[in-house]
Amino acid sequence: MESLIPEISRLLNNTISPDKNLVSASADRLDRLSSQSGFLLSLLAITTVGDSQGLKIAAAIYLKNFIRRHEVEIRASSRQYIEFRNQLAQTLLQVDSSVLKVLVDAFRVIITSDFVKENSWPDLIPELKSVIQSSKLISQSPCSQWSTINALIVLQTTIRPFQYFLNPKVPKEPVPLQLELIVEVILVPLQATFHFFVDKALSCPERLEMETEEVILTICKCIYFSVRSYMPSALRCAMPAFCNDWFRILDSLSLGSACSGDGHLLRLKTVKRILIIFCALVTRHRKHCDKLMPNIIKSAIKIVKQNANIIMLDAFPERIVSLAFDVISHVLETGPGWRLVSPHFSSLLDSAIFPAVALHQNDVSEWEEDADEYVRKNLPSNLDDTSGLTEDLFTARKSAINLLGVIAMSKGPPVVSIASKCKKRDRNKKKDCHSSVGELLVVPFLSKFPIPCGAEESSSKILQDYYGVLMAYGGLQDFFKGRSSEYIYTLLQNRVLPIFSLCPCSPYLVSTANWLLGELACCLPQAMSANIYISLTKALTWSDDGGFNYYPVHASAAGAITELINNEYFPPDWTPLLQVLVNRMGIGDENESHLFFNLLSTVVEAGQDKVAVHIPLVVSNIASVILREIPPMPEPWPQVLERGLAALAEVAHIWESSLPDNIQHPENGEWRSGWASIAVLFSNLLQKAWLMPVIKNVDDHKFAVSGALPSSSCMDDASTLLGFVMRFITKRDEVDSLKIIDLLAVWSTLLAEWDLWEEMEDQSIFNSIQEAVNLQRKCDLQIIFTRRLPLGNSSPGSMLSIFEGICIFVSDAIKTYPAAVWRACLCIHALLHVPSSSSDADAIKHAMATTFSRTAFSRFRDIHEKPIGLWKPLLLVISSCYIFYPEDIEQVLDKEADKGFIIWASALAHISTSSFTPGLSTESELVLSVATLTRVVERLLISLLDRGEVLRVSFMALLDAFTRMKELQEGNEETEDSDEEDIDDNDDDEDDSDEESEDEQLEETEDEFLDRYAKAAADLENEMVEEVDVEDDDQELELGVFNEINLESSVIRLIESHGQELMKGQTLPSNIVQGLMSIFPKHTHLFQIP
Repeated sequence: MESLIPEISRLLNNTISPDKNLVSASADRLDRLSSQSGFLLSLLAITTVGDSQGLKIAAAIYLKNFIRRHEVEIRASSRQYIEFRNQLAQTLLQVDSSVLKVLVDAFRVIITSDFVKENSWPDLIPELKSVIQSSKLISQSPCSQWSTINALIVLQTTIRPFQYFLNPKVPKEPVPLQLELIVEVILVPLQATFHFFVDKALSCPERLEMETEEVILTICKCIYFSVRSYMPSALRCAMPAFCNDWFRILDSLSLGSACSGDGHLLRLKTVKRILIIFCALVTRHRKHCDKLMPNIIKSAIKIVKQNANIIMLDAFPERIVSLAFDVISHVLETGPGWRLVSPHFSSLLDSAIFPAVALHQNDVSEWEEDADEYVRKNLPSNLDDTSGLTEDLFTARKSAINLLGVIAMSKGPPVVSIASKCKKRDRNKKKDCHSSVGELLVVPFLSKFPIPCGAEESSSKILQDYYGVLMAYGGLQDFFKGRSSEYIYTLLQNRVLPIFSLCPCSPYLVSTANWLLGELACCLPQAMSANIYISLTKALTWSDDGGFNYYPVHASAAGAITELINNEYFPPDWTPLLQVLVNRMGIGDENESHLFFNLLSTVVEAGQDKVAVHIPLVVSNIASVILREIPPMPEPWPQVLERGLAALAEVAHIWESSLPDNIQHPENGEWRSGWASIAVLFSNLLQKAWLMPVIKNVDDHKFAVSGALPSSSCMDDASTLLGFVMRFITKRDEVDSLKIIDLLAVWSTLLAEWDLWEEMEDQSIFNSIQEAVNLQRKCDLQIIFTRRLPLGNSSPGSMLSIFEGICIFVSDAIKTYPAAVWRACLCIHALLHVPSSSSDADAIKHAMATTFSRTAFSRFRDIHEKPIGLWKPLLLVISSCYIFYPEDIEQVLDKEADKGFIIWASALAHISTSSFTPGLSTESELVLSVATLTRVVERLLISLLDRGEVLRVSFMALLDAFTRMKELQEGNEETEDSDEEDIDDNDDDEDDSDEESEDEQLEETEDEFLDRYAKAAADLENEMVEEVDVEDDDQELELGVFNEINLESSVIRLIESHGQELMKGQTLPSNIVQGLMSIFPKHTHLFQIP
């Protein structure tokens, strides 16, 4: 091992060199050295004895990554692995903190496998206990070789995997034995140590020691990971002792103090962790902490009342206040919660909640410095692009609003005047005898704050308070749902809508009023629709003046309108809203444009026929903005352009769905004219995006291009626009005037270069391929085979026709992206039947069919071990190719695999039987299968191939598929009629059952919750997950000339010639025999099998 250390050290140092060649050579050399037995131990040694800190960290990082990549290989040699595992654990106890942070990630991989999953490290816990007891701080021995912090972090790493249920399929999973052992042997005995360190930390509040605070924090983390999901039995008894120390820490907290430094930050982290533990105890283990709840509430209330100084709080202290509010909310939602929290309702409202929701100077500063962040934190809506949860979004304001909503929904004391009218036997009415706290306390409290007159500055107390009132109303959504329409009408008419009439209007109040209307979208009276939309539309039109940023006003108004529309609260007239959105296009910065594009898409989608007449004007305005902003060079588009093109695509879809059926009729001339104007706009836009960056010279036959292709940004949405234009075209001259051939040429070249399967949607691209095929049929565009364009950087010098570029894209879809296989295969059937009238075109189609077969068969071989739904589209694609070019496709299959043709024929027979799932379900699939199997059987009968059983299997599958095909053809019309009647009959029944069941839904118990999630986990594990979209499974395939094949004649001729031979020893199912006799009544004697 020692002999490797110098060389490994040198190579690791080389990996941080600016010389790329040296870095690559050193990495390769390290990979070769990794196979030597002492490699891992040498890396471990360097983490402690390396010449520099950088070398130590480099060794730790390499070791971590190596273990992640080669865990299986490392564990293969058990003796060496155990030696390395023990040495890693020992190293963790001695390295400095920067190296420790890296190595614990490597240790976590080993712990998860060896200790958590396999429980194969019996010495770990006893040895770790011994190390912790003899470590420097706990044994108070400076001579100890073990670091207390390191030992506790190893303990934390060992417990961490137990924070989640190990077997979520079990409704009530018992505590794992390993966790019980850790808690009993190490964690519970540490309580005395924890108490000692807490005493030490609280004795000198003005001087916080880093080591002491880190010990306290790490033990708190260990307890949190122990109780987040489980509750170890030994910890239940020790919990009160731990809680007493936690209460002391919380009581010592002063958020308004001027303390700073690393020690103070660790104390804040400890407080945060304690509050998270309290949330876990209350929500997951309430029966074990009922006696602790009074002190939990006392500590939390003390913290939240410190937020009166919230303007002085940084992000971390604010998160603490937020958690304290959450603790109170969780307690209030428990059985004893009302008794514990209700005495504090008034003081909480006055001293904690309202100060948190009122406007503060830091809100004003954030509005001015980062308006987008202000909206994200304070006025969230469905228009936000935020994904996931981040710490900065857990604000004290949000948690205070949530607590206010919980308080408002709490039942108050009985009201005598109502109680006297209650019937004892009517339990539902008894509930109504109790007024809610929202009615008795919250709304009256908020009502005492007057509406500002309009002239107040942001520093005005009356404005700051009313901002808090509007925020508070937003948290009372559930409370307002139970109020009458008249109640909501009066509240909004008197307390909210007047904000929009103030002169001058405060942007802080208007933005919050906008957000409030969105929050209350589910309970707004329809009678207020006009006034509400007038107010929100007015807010959308505010223009920036004097350098003030009104983006939060616009964003909150757009978000509110979106919420209203999503809740089917529509404006009485869509025109004013559309006019505002159209007029705002292109005004403001990128965020503003993105905002209005999103809202416009929502409005057009919801308005449908009511806004369709305005769509040409809408398209014109959006297109003008996009045309102005498209970059001249081929580069990725800015986000606003991407969203603008997406809006155009959605608008185009709405327009087409609104078109009358007989669009060519003279009385629909206005619709046809609108369609034509939109098609011209789309064509001009695509020309600017695709042709201008590349074209130097264009004539009727070809165009020269510069070296780079145009940007492939928004290919899915751009393809939607291209498909729209192609659907519009009915004449050959329209192809020329709209530059369709030029657009198709660049589009197909971009498709041939496509490699964004994971990053971008592709459905519209496949749809547009189908439209290109349809256009070729309408206008006989043989030029798609002759117009050629050079490929980009991936294949310099290569020239492709439009047809070839499209085919390469489709073939790559099968090869690269499983989710696109169904769509790609549908397109292949259409492409194979594109009419061709020249030998060159025939040669191109022939070559593409060969490519399709090779790609589909290769993909099939990758998944052939287990029958799955993906078999069907792949095998049917080969079938279409085979019917066109049987000899060549047979050669391709045999070249790809030994007996490739037999393998394919056998698999095709398998999916053609009625027993295969998902089987052939459409008429076109069955027709294609029957036509192909007929030819396969004929080929096998005359071939010298080693057929085995495939001939008889194929023949039997042919008969099965043929009878089902005939049944489907004869029964389609009857089935459609009966389905429509069934749907009509069932609609009313479903509505009635929904109405009856709404009131019968009961609140879910904890046991029901655990049972439901355990079942969901089991279903998720057991289901066969296929990375494929199956929505195209029931679409008819393009059969083209195959429809002209007389299948009945071919099948009966085959049965007459070879039926007795092929069915000898076979037993046909009775349904197939009966079906064949029905189809061929004159040939029943052929089915009398001996």
